[in-house]
Amino acid sequence: MAVPSISELSLLKALWRRQPLSAREIHDEVVEELGWSYSSTRKTLERMLEKGMVRQELRHGVQVYEAVSEKVGTLAAFAHDFGRRVMEIDAPLPVAMFTGSKLVDDAELARLEQMLKDWPDEEGGAA
Repeated sequence: MAVPSISELSLLKALWRRQPLSAREIHDEVVEELGWSYSSTRKTLERMLEKGMVRQELRHGVQVYEAVSEKVGTLAAFAHDFGRRVMEIDAPLPVAMFTGSKLVDDAELARLEQMLKDWPDEEGGAA
């Protein structure tokens, strides 16, 4: 599973909260967090479209975007990557670090915990 960049994750989170959204609506959702121009949002959406993270569709004469990247799986990949590369942790991250998140509900939190626990190790087996 591809791990999104920080800016790509911000756009995905906006879509996971409420989709479909136009590029302008996505930009309005993330502009305060990212502090960048509308053209930067459009360019990032184009890259995400090429990577298969989002899909684009014409609805009522407006191009809108929807997340293709599944929320829990993407968050698990991001958390796993963070644990390994940034924190140099070989064991699964404790799910307690996600408690209180506004992004996932209890069922998604349980799925996230299971995915992190079952993540394959570098040799291809389960961790």
